[in-house]
Amino acid sequence: MDFDRLNGDIKEMRRRNRSLGFAVGALAAGMILALLVILNLLGTVRTVVVPPSMNKSFWVDRDRASGEYLEQMASFLAWLVLDVTPASIDWKKDMLLGYVEPDQYGALKTRQEVEAERLKRINASTVFAPQQLVPSEDAQSVVVRGRLRTLVNGFDTANEPKAYLVEFSYSGARMHLKTFKEIPHASK
Repeated sequence: MDFDRLNGDIKEMRRRNRSLGFAVGALAAGMILALLVILNLLGTVRTVVVPPSMNKSFWVDRDRASGEYLEQMASFLAWLVLDVTPASIDWKKDMLLGYVEPDQYGALKTRQEVEAERLKRINASTVFAPQQLVPSEDAQSVVVRGRLRTLVNGFDTANEPKAYLVEFSYSGARMHLKTFKEIPHASK
């Protein structure tokens, strides 16, 4: 038996095992890194959604939407709330309630029903002409400025500048209306 040759073979096998161990370690580290990247990407996928009408391109990710999308949604919701007649207010109210955040549904439904009854009783119409949309991606809100014209029995009763704050929440791949309220025209 050649002791030197066996000793050399053992050293060679140890060297191979060490290099194979390093290779397996590098592959394991690569797999862990790939897994972390995949898990990180799962929550940040941008979803393409279609607003009522598309005028500009936009993006949406996990809990935020781009300013362009906010503008389009705010102008659509302003049209539903502010551009009404006694004949159109009921179906616009029903359409609006489909976009409302569940926490705000009852309050907004009551408000819109009271407004619908008032408009029908006095035979009034309102027409809103948006002039400026100021989105805030950080706050997920839009300030809509424009002129609100009110007609009662076909006669102009008011035509004044107004501003409205429209706040959104984005969850479940859907944009929800959180707040729609009048603000002082000069604010924000």
